[in-house]
Amino acid sequence: MERTSQKQPVALYLIAATGAGERFAYYGMRALLMLYMVAGASAQLAGMNFSQHSAGNIYGIFNALCYGLPFFGGILADKIIGSRKSVTIGGIFIILGLATLSIDNTMGPFVGGLLLIAIGNGFFKPTVVSMIGELYEQGDPRRDNAFTLYYQLFNIGAWVAPLLCGYVAIQYGYLAGFSVAAAAVFVSMLTYWIFAPSILKGVGKQKKKEILAVEKQEKMPLTKEEKDRIRVIFILLFFVTFFWTGFEQAGSSMTLFTEEKIDKNLLGWLVPTSWFQSVNPFLVSTLGFAITALWLRLHKIGKNPSTPVKMGLGMIFLGLGFIVMLGAVQHAGATGLQACMSWIVGAYFLQTIGELMLSPIGLSMITKLAPPSMVSMFMGIWFLPTFLAHLMGGFIAGYIKDWGYGTTFAGIAAFVIVLGLAVILIRKKLVYWMHGRV
Repeated sequence: MERTSQKQPVALYLIAATGAGERFAYYGMRALLMLYMVAGASAQLAGMNFSQHSAGNIYGIFNALCYGLPFFGGILADKIIGSRKSVTIGGIFIILGLATLSIDNTMGPFVGGLLLIAIGNGFFKPTVVSMIGELYEQGDPRRDNAFTLYYQLFNIGAWVAPLLCGYVAIQYGYLAGFSVAAAAVFVSMLTYWIFAPSILKGVGKQKKKEILAVEKQEKMPLTKEEKDRIRVIFILLFFVTFFWTGFEQAGSSMTLFTEEKIDKNLLGWLVPTSWFQSVNPFLVSTLGFAITALWLRLHKIGKNPSTPVKMGLGMIFLGLGFIVMLGAVQHAGATGLQACMSWIVGAYFLQTIGELMLSPIGLSMITKLAPPSMVSMFMGIWFLPTFLAHLMGGFIAGYIKDWGYGTTFAGIAAFVIVLGLAVILIRKKLVYWMHGRV
């Protein structure tokens, strides 16, 4: 492979398109889910009529499963089925789950649909990303940029989804919005099935010889360098847990705050609350170019920050976003009126910069530091902090009115900024344990 070329392989774009369909479905459904649960069963949009406490806990548990099950899906992909087949299985489960969820606003379709979607994520999430790592040799400078580009491209689906699903939900009800999400996954998976054989070729496939080689390698003890690199993965995952706990408030407490405290009137037109879920993925798709250019520029002059520094900065930017949210809380409290929507957009802007500095870099880190025979499994482990974060985040969302928006946002801001500074302070030790794969 030519390491000096900055051109990305065509396979990256097919993988990104496949991921975009899944992200469309997830963000389209997520934009509606909290509102769907608290809406009245006989209301025009036909909701589940849950209390805010129940809705917050269900939201947290569902999203936790979506990020916890990839650990097991990654193991199955590494040992038995391979990444290519795992993506197909996951896509089918997600389509069936969204179709089930859109049947009726009763407990059977609701629980069954969410469970099927969570299982589908278990197969889909760790493997669609791990295939990107197979496209590059170790040391290829395009790897970090490839994950950022992938992140940008699949977020196109994520920012379009709340707009389209939210519009359909307003016009025809929440169940119709879920149906649109199901159709998007079907289209992306159909594209994947048609083009994967010619574009991906052997990427993501486990042949008999490769399985035997993996089994042989697994029987060999890990080297000291491999153990050190695994240590770095787990240390950074500890910090990442609290990043996602704060970040995932976007779909719960920040959505509730937007519904209640943000003036959504734009030139006489009321912007749907669900549409604000498009702000973050839209910014990912646009700001990603600037972040990629920044890393390339710094790489050329020998100043590219190490992975721990980038991830620490990501946490600090997340905290700054919640400081902006404090401004919105004070504005609404001082005037007794709803706060300007520029507050919530500004918060999402800073949090998105944090996400771009942490999430795609973390994905790239896994493919660099994990032992070759365990990449999909460790990609599943990468999602475990998000599993824990959704449990904690759902708990926070359920009690935010008891604690108050201001207290909650201030606590999150202070905590993640301190942790971000801590990562930067211990960077030298982490870089040493990475043994050149920084």
